[in-house]
This record gives sequence, C-alpha cells and structure tokens, in this order.
Amino acid sequence: MAEEVKLFRTWSSGYALRIVWALKLKGIEYETIFEDLTNKSPSLLQYNPIHGKVPVLVHDGKPVCESLVILEYVDETWKHNPLLPQDPYEKSMARFWANFGDDKLMKSIWQLFIAREKDQDVAAVEALENLKLVEEQLKGKKFFHGETVGYLDLAFGWFADFVSILEEIMSLKLVDGERFPHLSSWIQHFIDAPVIRDCWPPRDKMIIKFQVMRENYLAAATPK
Repeated sequence: MAEEVKLFRTWSSGYALRIVWALKLKGIEYETIFEDLTNKSPSLLQYNPIHGKVPVLVHDGKPVCESLVILEYVDETWKHNPLLPQDPYEKSMARFWANFGDDKLMKSIWQLFIAREKDQDVAAVEALENLKLVEEQLKGKKFFHGETVGYLDLAFGWFADFVSILEEIMSLKLVDGERFPHLSSWIQHFIDAPVIRDCWPPRDKMIIKFQVMRENYLAAATPK
C-alpha cells in the first residue's frame, strides 16, 4: 500500500524549503498543500493546533511539526541517503549548530534587516560575530558534513538565499569572499547543487515580499 505524504507550506517559507529539499534528496513523492497564512485552512489548524504554522508534514495521517523536527523524522523514516551523521557525537553537534542557526544567527540577521540606517552598524556586530562562528564550521569542507548536502546544509539553507536578498534590498555586502571565504564558497556550492537549485522561490517575488516587510517594520518603529 502506497504511503501518503503531504507537506503543508507557503510559497516563500525557508523553513518549509528544508523539507522540500529533504524529501527530494530521499526521492519521496508527496503532495504539496500551499497555505495562505492570513487565511489558514481548517486542515492546517487541525494538524498544527498549537502554532498554526508551516511546515507540517503529514505521513499516513500523522502530522509532524517544526522544520528541524521534521528533518529528523524524514531521516529516520526513510533511511537511505542519510542526512544526519551516523556518529553520535557528530550527530549531536549537527543538532547544536542547527539550533544555533535558528536561535542566534537567524535572529541577528533579521535584526540587521529591520534596523534603521543609523542603527545598522550596531546590529551588524552580532550578525558578523555569528557568521564568524559558522565560517569556522566550514573550514576545509564543501558542505557542512563533507562532500554531499546533509542535515546542516538544509538547516542553514535559508541563509544561502536570504543573505543576497538582504544585501540587494539594503545595498550592503554582508558576506564576501575576502571576509568569509568558506561561507561564500558554501553558498555557491549549495545554491548550485542539482537537488537544491530547482526549488528556490521566484527571486523577484521574494525581493518584493521582503522589501514590503522591511518598510512595514521601519514604519512601525518610526515615532509618530
């Protein structure tokens, strides 16, 4: 009997892209349900009643929420083409750095993105410090786990796309080959990987989306 696999996502969610990439790497067929988060479907609220967020993976009727949790579920359910390292220590370090990416790096990058011009230098300090830590993890490697795309590459995949969007909208250069040679090389390898490159959302739509988001944040932060 064929497995039923559904993925609830939005067109632009970097969290959901992690799951798109993982399922593609595993060769798993699935149904995509695109959500409008301003008008959430009853199914999304049924499968993720706590947060009502995407992504949600539904496997044979059982929902799994939160993108990093889903990545591990996918890896443990379909064991071919493993995403996580097999060594227990390496696996624990992969989980640590994935959480660092979401809890520290992503938040610092976002704070820079929504900073007013006079506050950008201060906001950039934490972002750059976090990027230095990621740079160290990539020394001597093509991808985070070696020569092939794995769990940490998918966890940090949002950054490969968003950093260039941030740079274009804000007219600045955050990551370059001189300051972050390993990170710059990883970004290029990752976005060009065959399993990755066909899944990116339309760049022009992403630029418009995040330009509007930034303008709204700045407007809300401006004293009336």
